[in-house]
Amino acid sequence: MTAFLEASGWGRAAPAALAADASFRRYYRLRRGRDSVILMDAPPPQEDVRPFVTVAAMLRRLGLSAPEVLAEDRANGFLLIEDFGDDTYTRLLERGADEPALYALAVDTLAALQHAVAAGGAAPSLPDYDTTRLLDEAALLVDWYLPAVLGAPIAASLRAEYLALWRAALAQAIGSGAPTLVLRDFHVDNLMLLPDRRGVRRCGLIDFQDAVCGPPGYDLVSLIEDARRDVPPELRRAMTERYLAAFPVLDRLAFARSAAILAAQRNCKILGVFTRLWKRDGKPGYLAHVPRLWRLLEAELREPALAGIARWLDRHLPPFARRTPDLDGAA
Repeated sequence: MTAFLEASGWGRAAPAALAADASFRRYYRLRRGRDSVILMDAPPPQEDVRPFVTVAAMLRRLGLSAPEVLAEDRANGFLLIEDFGDDTYTRLLERGADEPALYALAVDTLAALQHAVAAGGAAPSLPDYDTTRLLDEAALLVDWYLPAVLGAPIAASLRAEYLALWRAALAQAIGSGAPTLVLRDFHVDNLMLLPDRRGVRRCGLIDFQDAVCGPPGYDLVSLIEDARRDVPPELRRAMTERYLAAFPVLDRLAFARSAAILAAQRNCKILGVFTRLWKRDGKPGYLAHVPRLWRLLEAELREPALAGIARWLDRHLPPFARRTPDLDGAA
């Protein structure tokens, strides 16, 4: 790190640590007079800075605000990137900012991104968010969360039955709309307000290195079915309408079905991810969101296309078991 900072002209600046996230990445702010930059430390082999560089450049080409990469050491996992400041949506909302206005800007940004991609602005090199990848994520519920609350792994035959039900449901979600650029973690922790910019460029995008090509509804449900904060139902409805108004030829019924399936898949994934962060990585704080995730998931399971999955969960993970895992590891 010292050698990288020296080579990039920031050797005299002392890195000040910023808040960590759920990954192995660490972030630091460096100041030099009135200038500041962010140092990303993404240690290989767990992390790879190349996708961030690629997607950041793509987003800027699409006319959106992603941090400019100022210097890089791909082999050792270091980037110096543009400093967007501290005004994440999360912090702004905690300070009482205009919630509908922030969400409206985010939805407009998402619509602008997808329109730009449809006009030919997407790079074809991103991985496909296909059935295999979506199934692997849905499996995290039965591979991590279920053993943590029931005290034993699930039988292989039951796991296969669960995934077969998901395969059938996902077939109805993936085919709704042409594939687009999916940022995957499009929510208030990863959105920033840049008041000196105009239009949708006022919405700063961060933490997009896992972007893929996939269903257009995924990022919308990531935003309005947030695992980390309660989004009022009336705001969810208003933002869905705002998004749909930007795509007047979209089949609304097919989109609603796809969005419900994708939201349920995402919340099954996150229940597993948050359990894994506790069990494997020693980060139990994310378990505080488990009750919210179940509230969201149980509402989404009312979608008729998910009836088989709802019945499977009722048999093998009944409501009394849908709880926060015990931090001492007991079932």
